[in-house]
Amino acid sequence: PIAFTTPANLILVLGAVFSGGIFGDHCSPISDTTVLASSTSGAGHMVHVRTQIPYALVSAGIAATLFLVLGFVLPEGWQIIPY
Repeated sequence: PIAFTTPANLILVLGAVFSGGIFGDHCSPISDTTVLASSTSGAGHMVHVRTQIPYALVSAGIAATLFLVLGFVLPEGWQIIPY
């Protein structure tokens, strides 16, 4: 994978991958958690999806900004796990 062949910080790469997965799960209308949440709350499914998107976009924007800043600020090769 690219994270191992470049000097990218592996912790930041893993954080970005997990954040993207959670964002996709949160905003997808076919996600099992979205379907379950809308059906148990009695809300319309697409209404629930539309109300969750603004919160997810704000969180994704904050995460993307932090990943970008930390990608430039952290020294190359800096790792929390020393292997």
